[in-house]
Amino acid sequence: MFSTVLVANRGEIALRIARACRELGIRTVAVHSTADRDSAVVRFADEAVHIGPPPSKGSYLSVPAIVEAALRTGAQAVHPGYGFLSEDPDFAEICEANGITFIGPAPHVMQQLGDKAVARAVMAEAGLPVLPGSRNALASSAEAKETARRTGFPVILKAVAGGGGRGMAVVRQPEELPRAYNETRAHARAVFGDDRLYLERFIEDARHIEVQVLCDQHGSAVHLGERDCSVQRRHQKLVEEAPAPNLPDTVREAMCAAAVRGAVAVGYVGAGTFEFVLAPSGEFHLMEINCRLQVEHPVTEMVTGIDIVREQILIAAGLPLSFRQSEIVARGVAVECRVNAEDPARDFAPAPGLLTEFVPPGGPFVRVDTHAYPGWLIGPDYDSLLAKTVVWAPDRQQAIARMDRALSEFRVDGGGVRTTLPFLRRTLARPEFRSATHTTDLVATMSAEGAAGGAEPGDPAVVAAG
Repeated sequence: MFSTVLVANRGEIALRIARACRELGIRTVAVHSTADRDSAVVRFADEAVHIGPPPSKGSYLSVPAIVEAALRTGAQAVHPGYGFLSEDPDFAEICEANGITFIGPAPHVMQQLGDKAVARAVMAEAGLPVLPGSRNALASSAEAKETARRTGFPVILKAVAGGGGRGMAVVRQPEELPRAYNETRAHARAVFGDDRLYLERFIEDARHIEVQVLCDQHGSAVHLGERDCSVQRRHQKLVEEAPAPNLPDTVREAMCAAAVRGAVAVGYVGAGTFEFVLAPSGEFHLMEINCRLQVEHPVTEMVTGIDIVREQILIAAGLPLSFRQSEIVARGVAVECRVNAEDPARDFAPAPGLLTEFVPPGGPFVRVDTHAYPGWLIGPDYDSLLAKTVVWAPDRQQAIARMDRALSEFRVDGGGVRTTLPFLRRTLARPEFRSATHTTDLVATMSAEGAAGGAEPGDPAVVAAG
C-alpha cells in the first residue's frame, strides 16, 4: 500500500480523495494555487504545496509543478480526481517515468479512449452498439456534410478530445452544418488544443444513462450498476440518480454487460464510466467512455455501499477486487443534486462572490460533499460547483421528498452569489421528473417556459408543485 498520495486537484473532489486516503492510513499531500491557499483540502491534508497562480494553466494543469511536488514530498502515487489532468495520458506517462503511480488506467488506454473517434471504432469492434456516424475524425466540412447526409439529420458534432459537455453542437438542418462545423472546430481548438471533430446521429427525446465499472490488474472486471444523468444544461449534468428509473431489466442487463465487455476489450484498469444514450424505442448506443472518477459517483456508492475512491486506490496498489459481480447488490434509490454558484435566470452564468453564510443540510441518509465554508471566496478561475447533495431512501418517491427537504435547509449567501438551489427544487417538482418520463430536454423546456429562473423555493407555486 502507498504511504503517501498526492491529490492533483482542488475543491470538493480533492477533499473527498484525501478523506479516503486518511481512512486507509495514507499520508496525503494537497497541491494548491495561490487562490486556494485557504481551501478545505489544504487544511485537511498532511502537507500542502503551492504550485502556481490562480489560472489553471499555471497551476492545476502544470505537469512539471505537480510532478515536482510529488517527488519533493515523497508521494508514491498521484490521484487526479476528475477534470484538469485526470484524462491526460502524457501526465500519466510522465508520472510513471518518474516512479510515481498514476491512480487511473494506463496511458495507452487513456490515449485510445480519449480520442472519441478512435474509441467509437474500438468499441464497435468489441460489439458495443455505437451511433451511426463518422468512424474517424472528419477531414473537412464537405466530409461532415456527406456523413450527415448518410447518417440522417439531426446530427451532433463533437470534439475528438472533448469532455465535460463541451465541444458539441446539434445540427438539425443541412444548411446549418457548415457554420456549426467551423464554430465547433474553433471552440474545440480553443478549449482542448485539438480542433478535430466527429459526427454521429443525434437522438431526440433521449435519456442519458451511464454504467460504472471497476477493473483490477488481475483480469477481474465488474459493473456497479447504472445511473440516470438526463437532467442537464448544455450537456453538463445537474441531477443524477441510481438506479435509473423506468428502465426495463433487459435493457439494464444488456447495458451493464456491454460496459464490462468494452472495458475488458481494451484491458481497462481502475474506475471508468461507459455513457450511453437511450432512445424512446428502448435501443441504447454508446456515446463515450470516461477514464476517470465521475462527479456523480456518490449515488452509486450510496446504493451499493462500495467506496469507489477507496477501490481506485487499492486497484492502483495492485490489489485484486475484494468482491465478485454476484456480491454487488443495489439497494434503494440515491439522488444527487449539484449545487453550483450559477444564476439559472441568466442561462446558468457563473455567479462568484464571497460566502458570508454556508450551512449545508443534515438529517438521516443525507450526504453533502463540499469544500465551501463561510468566508470562502468563490473566484472566477474555476468550476462553479459548490456542493453535491446526495440522499438515499428505500424508494424513489421517498428519495425525492428527502432531497427536497435537504435542499430547503441549505443556506448559501454572499455578495453576488446566486445558486442553482431554487432551480433544483423546481426540477424535483416537475411532473416529468416525478414520473421519471423526463429526457435530456427537460432543462431546455424549463428555460423556454421561464421556469429555470424566477420563483424562489418558498413561493406558493413551488410548494404546490411539490
